[in-house]
Amino acid sequence: MTVGTTPSVERGRDANVPPLLQIRDATKRYGGVMAVQGISFDIYPGEILGLIGPNGAGKTTLINLITGTAKPTHGTITFEGRSIVGRRPYVLGRGGIARTFQIVRPFANLTVRENVAVGAMYGAGGARRSTAEAFRKADEVIDFVHLGAQRGASADSLPVAWRKRLEVAKALAMEPKLLLLDEVMAGLRGTEIDQAMELIRAISARGITIVIIEHVMKVIVGVCERVVVLDYGKKIAEGTPGEVTSNPAVIEAYLGKKYAQEHRAGAPPTAAAAIEEEIRAAETEGAGKDEPGRQF
Repeated sequence: MTVGTTPSVERGRDANVPPLLQIRDATKRYGGVMAVQGISFDIYPGEILGLIGPNGAGKTTLINLITGTAKPTHGTITFEGRSIVGRRPYVLGRGGIARTFQIVRPFANLTVRENVAVGAMYGAGGARRSTAEAFRKADEVIDFVHLGAQRGASADSLPVAWRKRLEVAKALAMEPKLLLLDEVMAGLRGTEIDQAMELIRAISARGITIVIIEHVMKVIVGVCERVVVLDYGKKIAEGTPGEVTSNPAVIEAYLGKKYAQEHRAGAPPTAAAAIEEEIRAAETEGAGKDEPGRQF
């Protein structure tokens, strides 16, 4: 599919259910650089939406606009029918929006349990929680993400894979309605990715709406119902995973014009594997800096 709403996705949606989040013409300029430009799409309750694109496409900038870390130069973003443009991140956190960060930064001098309790104190239910209640919530989330054995460990002693899981736990402790996951699979291998996918499905089963920024195409194809693709700050495609990975504009963005022309000629039927291979090649240097993943 090209830019616009995908008919196959639209047919499977209850027309009476309004979007949880609406983005209209979202634009962010930094000096002479247009980081994102004219982006529009909706996110519906209970959905798992993938947000993909080559490095520098504007994915994290868009997440920053949604979470209040940055303010749009132009455009509107509404959450549950109300504009959230200009609201501080802590206000949005209390309102039901939580995120993880691509580069994990836990409170290094605190334990895993204490880190997650911070999320419980500053999320949607934080205003009414005592410290003891926050720790009880932390224990519940820690067990849910299978970090129980590390409960009392110092956050700075964890390997990268477990720090990423801690990022997810901190965000879940905020009791979000909308959870934005920024490359939580980076550093994971093999069965660790499968375990992470199961965790995402379990989070979704709790009724939490999820947006995933991810370069692991196995995850995008395996858990996402719909995918939005960005390139050079613009939305170039939207549809099911199968539709976007077969879209010539997406193939060209990742693999170049020649590959896209070959695809138009009839081979291959899908470019998901080739796209992921290209992503891995582009990120080899950065990925080598991560510690080996152990278990997600």
